[in-house]
Amino acid sequence: MRYVGSVAEHTTPRPLRERFVERFLRCAAGLFCFGTGIACFVHSDLGVPPWDVFHQGIAEMTGLQMGTVIIFVGVVVLLLWIPLRLKPGLGTVMNAVQIGLVENMMEDLLPDSRAIAARVLYLAAGMVFIAFGSGLYIGAELGVGPRDGLMTGLNAKYGVSIRLARTTVEIVVMIIGIFLGGTIGLGTFVFAFGIGPLVQVAMKALRMPPSLTEAATGEALET
Repeated sequence: MRYVGSVAEHTTPRPLRERFVERFLRCAAGLFCFGTGIACFVHSDLGVPPWDVFHQGIAEMTGLQMGTVIIFVGVVVLLLWIPLRLKPGLGTVMNAVQIGLVENMMEDLLPDSRAIAARVLYLAAGMVFIAFGSGLYIGAELGVGPRDGLMTGLNAKYGVSIRLARTTVEIVVMIIGIFLGGTIGLGTFVFAFGIGPLVQVAMKALRMPPSLTEAATGEALET
């Protein structure tokens, strides 16, 4: 239906193009929070998330900064996308690089503490930062991260359920990380069981509002 003289007549919904700056900033802010969250887990010394047990183990073995390892592993995982015929988005590339850079920076800036209260606070802050960052990053819809893309790729190409693929891969990399010197502990299990519900809440709370074009078009269609 055509609405003469209405906003809808002269505009076409182009949320991907017209909101690029907003989405880019949300993505960048989300990845900054994610990297900060990982650094908080490291400073808690109560165990890190499964993938970061692997990253930490490689860092211990090689002497590299953990954030640098995160970047290196992200690039390697992206190479595994090739046989799965996956195409990275801008957010995918940002994810592979920015999280590691932020983790390096924040791990150096955050103060160490042996007090158990401070360590628990770091753990809690890590959960909040990662959940909040995930809500911003996922909501920006600029492409999945290298590791998440691997799960969806295995699902698409081989029919492996995303839950099974994610669980299997995370258990395998965590076990390898433990043998390499990564830290497993309370924080690892708190993350494994708690991050899903927190991300779900964050995604709902941080959902992008409709653009002026989308809102105007929606109003016209309801008239």
